[in-house]
Amino acid sequence: MTPTDHDLEALALTLGRALEKRRWLLAVAESCTGGWIAKAVTDVAGSSQWFDGGIVAYSNAAKIALLGVPGDVLAAHGAVSEEAACAMAEGARTRLAADFAVAVSGIAGPDGGSADKPVGTVHFAWAAPGGVTAARRIFAGGRETVRRLTVALALERLVELVLGDERRA
Repeated sequence: MTPTDHDLEALALTLGRALEKRRWLLAVAESCTGGWIAKAVTDVAGSSQWFDGGIVAYSNAAKIALLGVPGDVLAAHGAVSEEAACAMAEGARTRLAADFAVAVSGIAGPDGGSADKPVGTVHFAWAAPGGVTAARRIFAGGRETVRRLTVALALERLVELVLGDERRA
């Protein structure tokens, strides 16, 4: 089921409360979502207490210049890869001095897919104090659906990470 605006708002609110409680900061690095994750979190009143900022790096040149993604990573694996997403997440976390960061890079469609990376392929990475984790999903549906599902999963995993770290703190 495709998440609604209300679903995204609820996820962002839960995330924000957990981050604010621990005085932790979030950063985002977005490609295929074009800033939608940042929009979802800044729709929450008071998000300036826990959201440091976001970088929309759509081109490879922007990924290199703004997030420090190594050019050889992009050349070897492509922008839509686990390696690129991990470098984007860590770049956002370190450059924005945040505790947590999420990065997404994918092919939302309707064009641009290949046999190895069909339309709907999205690579995620979450950078946290304990390291970087990654995931790959292939979402069905049109551009809007792929992007909406990407935002939802990015936020869901952030909630899990922050609440998990919160329980250990």
